[in-house]
Amino acid sequence: MQGNKDRILTTHVGSLPRTVEVLDAMKAKMSGENYSDDAYQAEIAKGVKEIVKRQADLGIDVVTDGEMSKPGFFTYIEERLDGFQGRPDEKYNLFSAEIAAFPEYYEDYFARAMLGGTVVPMYPSYCVGPVTYKGEAALHRDIDNLKAALKDVDVEGAFIPAVAPAGVGYNEYYKTEEEFAEAVAEALRTEYEAIVDAGFLLQIDDPFLCDILVDPALDDAAKDRKAHTYVEAINHSIRNIPEEKIRFHTCYGINEGPRIHEAPMGDVAQYMLNVKAGAYSFEAANARHEHEYHIWEDIKLPEGRALIPGVITHASNIVEHPELIAERLVRFAKLVGRENVLAGGDCGFSSQACYHTEVHPKVIWAKFEAMAEGARLATKQLW
Repeated sequence: MQGNKDRILTTHVGSLPRTVEVLDAMKAKMSGENYSDDAYQAEIAKGVKEIVKRQADLGIDVVTDGEMSKPGFFTYIEERLDGFQGRPDEKYNLFSAEIAAFPEYYEDYFARAMLGGTVVPMYPSYCVGPVTYKGEAALHRDIDNLKAALKDVDVEGAFIPAVAPAGVGYNEYYKTEEEFAEAVAEALRTEYEAIVDAGFLLQIDDPFLCDILVDPALDDAAKDRKAHTYVEAINHSIRNIPEEKIRFHTCYGINEGPRIHEAPMGDVAQYMLNVKAGAYSFEAANARHEHEYHIWEDIKLPEGRALIPGVITHASNIVEHPELIAERLVRFAKLVGRENVLAGGDCGFSSQACYHTEVHPKVIWAKFEAMAEGARLATKQLW
């Protein structure tokens, strides 16, 4: 389900607050403490059931499992891919231009939020051998948990997020970036195809596309080459999947911050639209990018594809007014067609497993309610 012929559907990016019981069990497991795997898996299944029902009750049409089982939207890959080595003593090289411009702010921010607030410390992984897929058991538990949770709700559809090839780690094994990207894409193909074969939409999460386009270590030609490499890697990995079964999500990676060193959406869209997906999810509600809906006056959305602009943001505890949400949706609908627009979020609300999410859970649920009401108001205007 990508668009709709008679109303605006609602969805979001994927990650939602895990239950305290899940977080406690996850912390014990990932920290090497004693834990019961059966009890851990039972808490995950229970958490998925609760979060799916919460989404449905709040008016979300296309739901997901909240990424309940994943310690992070890309760190989960350590249990699913062979060939990588985690290095706890090293740090991610992310958001370099932003951090250089506002070092004091980001030192404090990362310590108390994002990188520093996780249940399990985040550290980069390095490819040190051939990349292969090993996560079948974990993947099928995710699929089974979501299937079970959906039996108790009435929704239009469901999706499962999975990381893009650009987000799994740094290459120290393959001779070229292209070889590395292709190897990772081929391994992830197992996960992507299994999600679709199970009857769900696949969402490929790729905030790294935006990061590539502002990497100060790359000149313009190198940025273009690297971005194309990873777009081609995605297309390689989804070659057997119908486009209408795929959603592609990209964003700018940071939650709350100045965010002045981010790529214009017009630049991002040139690469995003080359991904052979049925729908594209991106940030459109934050104050640095809301004006960029104007790019769709000049950029033509390919036939049969849809947009999922963020109409609520993950970077603020302010609950957007339904009338503003409706206004945002109508803007896009008038540019690309009402049947080609879904209401979504800018990014996930708990991309990493944290006890204290930056947006309070009660505020998240209020945002979802506002989005559902905004979609209803937009529908009244458009149909």
